[in-house]
Amino acid sequence: MSEILTNRSGESITVEDERQLLDGVQRWLDREVRDKVLELEHADEYPHEMVAQMKELGLFGATIGQEYGGLGLPAGTYAKIVTAVSEVWMSLSGIFNSHLIMAAAVERFGTEAQKRHYLPRFATGEMRGALALTEPNCGTDLQAIRTRAVRDGDDYVINGTKTWISNGIEGNCVALLVKTDPEMQPRHKGTSLFIAEKGPGFTVGRKLEKLGYKGIDSAELVFEDYRIPAERLIGGAEGSGFRHAVGGLELGRINVAARGVGIANASLQAATAYSQVRETMGKPICQHQAIQLKLGDMATRCEASRLLVEAAAKAYDRGERCDMEAGMAKLFASESALENAIECMRIHGAYGYSKEFHVERYYRDAPLMCIGEGTNEMQRIIIARQLIERNPV
Repeated sequence: MSEILTNRSGESITVEDERQLLDGVQRWLDREVRDKVLELEHADEYPHEMVAQMKELGLFGATIGQEYGGLGLPAGTYAKIVTAVSEVWMSLSGIFNSHLIMAAAVERFGTEAQKRHYLPRFATGEMRGALALTEPNCGTDLQAIRTRAVRDGDDYVINGTKTWISNGIEGNCVALLVKTDPEMQPRHKGTSLFIAEKGPGFTVGRKLEKLGYKGIDSAELVFEDYRIPAERLIGGAEGSGFRHAVGGLELGRINVAARGVGIANASLQAATAYSQVRETMGKPICQHQAIQLKLGDMATRCEASRLLVEAAAKAYDRGERCDMEAGMAKLFASESALENAIECMRIHGAYGYSKEFHVERYYRDAPLMCIGEGTNEMQRIIIARQLIERNPV
């Protein structure tokens, strides 16, 4: 009898189902993605064809409940998909992950009417978007946001700017964090989260150029007297936006950690292969102790990162509070990705610095994992606070 894997809502798949799904994703990556990555990466071109294929694979509904047309995958299975995708091209994972964080906020905290209206459209990819939190003067400290929503009859009128929003150009909606009561103390109780569809008053300010993470569109969003129906306030009541947003970030941090595993794995695979064909002093460099020390550390980082992601995903699937577990996975896996990418480049020498190979891309993509979904400095603080709270004297 095949083992059953269950998500936090009680939906389940068998281990065999998971294997077949992962095999299907891997075949798609090998056939349709791998050989096109460098061209799209260097052109910073949005992968429209691949996005259409991801729709067919059901990736935009990966973690959305089955009753709403999604796959209802456990976080553990989802993390394995993200790792596999990130080993080939990390940018693709951001296109569906940012979208699924938005969907998670609606599924966990939305009204029944909101779930019935939006989640089936999210699951098919008909509507795609992200979580719009960051502002020009506000990143990790979400309570300091300035985008304001003022009630006006049956609507709210929103003014403000968001930045570094994934899917901001190609997507058509966002879960938008705003201040509905700037005077409220504590500050987080003055925030609310809306499902904001593009329309009059909601414009894309500009596409933001980045060191890495190419292909996916990261944008500045501008709201000028943007009118939105009150029925799009997630949960139907003001004051819970910060809680709703942070709830979605647990899944986001597991995703970022899984991306880190993917980059760390790709770096290890490239370094292992190259070290067996590059020769110095009359023998492959993998026979030199200096290279063996690097490969040993790289392999250990990969395995430790994978296990931390697995532990965080299991806690999430059990419905437990897992900000400490997700923070540990995100912290360690992202730093492992960065260290492995640098070591991979060093092992490749000048070839690692060349744009003809993927190695320099790993080096450019990895730092984002240490910054995105909450900086690693903040993860350390979260871990410490939870450690103390869970182990009182």
